[in-house]
Amino acid sequence: MGLYTKWTMEKYNNVMIKNVVKLCQIQAQSAILEVGFGPGLGLQEALKYPTVPRGRLFGLDVSEYMQKVARERLGPQLASGKVHLLQGRVECIPLPDHCVDGVFHSNCHLYWPDMFRSSIHRRQYFRGKMLATCDLGFLRHGVEHGFFKGKTVEPEPYLQALRAVGFLGVSMKDLTDEGKSFQVIYTTSPPPSTTETQTS
Repeated sequence: MGLYTKWTMEKYNNVMIKNVVKLCQIQAQSAILEVGFGPGLGLQEALKYPTVPRGRLFGLDVSEYMQKVARERLGPQLASGKVHLLQGRVECIPLPDHCVDGVFHSNCHLYWPDMFRSSIHRRQYFRGKMLATCDLGFLRHGVEHGFFKGKTVEPEPYLQALRAVGFLGVSMKDLTDEGKSFQVIYTTSPPPSTTETQTS
């Protein structure tokens, strides 16, 4: 399954990944996190932007197989400290609160609503925008073929969960690039003071 997922992401997600990284508007000293980095394509794309000398790129993924694939892809950047790979789940990200300026992920939204509903404080680890790209046509096709059992690929539960825990400016737009249509979900973390008030 890991090999199939890697092949699928490399074949179908490139355009979405390029766009979500571009929309992050990575600046020279940004700290950026990719959730569910898979084979490392998003981190590789983000390296094209000026995060150094003080910027940092973090990637989080639970899969040991994807950790291995990404380490092979990003070996020199890992050795130089430009990229840091973290293994774990989004419910417990091993980073200090408010240390990340932006978050991006692709085709991961279907795994998030329960986490946002049950863990209101999980958004504290970052202080900026979060962008999610998704190919609803591709995901719906997967559902028709028996994938994503027990999950809904539709974005509405994710949007509702974000709003319910205080994220700001939650919206979704349809985009087309290189002949490929996909969706982008935009949102911004509340200010730290708002977060602390709501979670106290």
